[in-house]
Amino acid sequence: MLRLLTIEYYKLKHNKVSRVLILGYFILLSAIALLASIKFNLFGAEFRLADQGIFNFPYIWHFNTYIAAILKFFLAVVIVSMTANEYSNRTLKQNLIDGLSKKEFILSKFITVIVFSAISTLFIFVVSLLLGLSFSDYNELSIIVQDLEYLFAFFLKLVGFFSFCLFLGILIKRSAFAIGFLLFWYFIEGIIQLIMLYFENTHKIEGLRASVVQFLPLESMSNLIEQPFTRLNVIQSAANQLQTDIGFDYAVHWYEVAIVSVWIFIFIYSSFALLKKRDL
Repeated sequence: MLRLLTIEYYKLKHNKVSRVLILGYFILLSAIALLASIKFNLFGAEFRLADQGIFNFPYIWHFNTYIAAILKFFLAVVIVSMTANEYSNRTLKQNLIDGLSKKEFILSKFITVIVFSAISTLFIFVVSLLLGLSFSDYNELSIIVQDLEYLFAFFLKLVGFFSFCLFLGILIKRSAFAIGFLLFWYFIEGIIQLIMLYFENTHKIEGLRASVVQFLPLESMSNLIEQPFTRLNVIQSAANQLQTDIGFDYAVHWYEVAIVSVWIFIFIYSSFALLKKRDL
């Protein structure tokens, strides 16, 4: 395993674009801390985001993992590029000639996906912990360790998304086209959601859209960490004043974890099966 990881590290080390994207990704993750100093002027009243409870434990685990997950596209480009470039640079064929099996090749890419996801998760954990200890109104250990499941959800979300990118890189073999197809797939899932919503409203089938789209790959990954904004105190207070029940389910559910795990298996197995059948 270490040998496979070393091979991938060597390739990334000598790819300037990948180095820039990886560095930019972690710089942007660090920029979450800048939210603490941002001040807004609303109707003449000045307030800081940090004063609105976004860095309170345990809410910070939910908020930071949701925001950080948006930045995953930087590493997605790296994953797609490092896979597609194996074809354009002919390093895949050379690796196989040098004794690397196709199974080991896919495994080396998947290990890289795991490492990227693990480092990102650890990074967000450290940043969130430091921000929470600095700005949170609640610093009791029992409160700090609440909602840590969002870190696991974040890790799994990244592994799932990067596995999809790995599969696209193997399938399409061209970085630009693979990224284009990824964006196109977002559009496809949006169309499916609209179709399901149409049937739901037309045939009065309550919950049809949610029941179907939860099994789509990108939607299932998105469902792991729901939006955290309606949990903010200011939003909850406004809802109470308007006597409105937001009633949003923020929990990380086992079946959502299971769906994404199945997709990870499908993407990695399909990548291996596709590579195994190809004449390189």
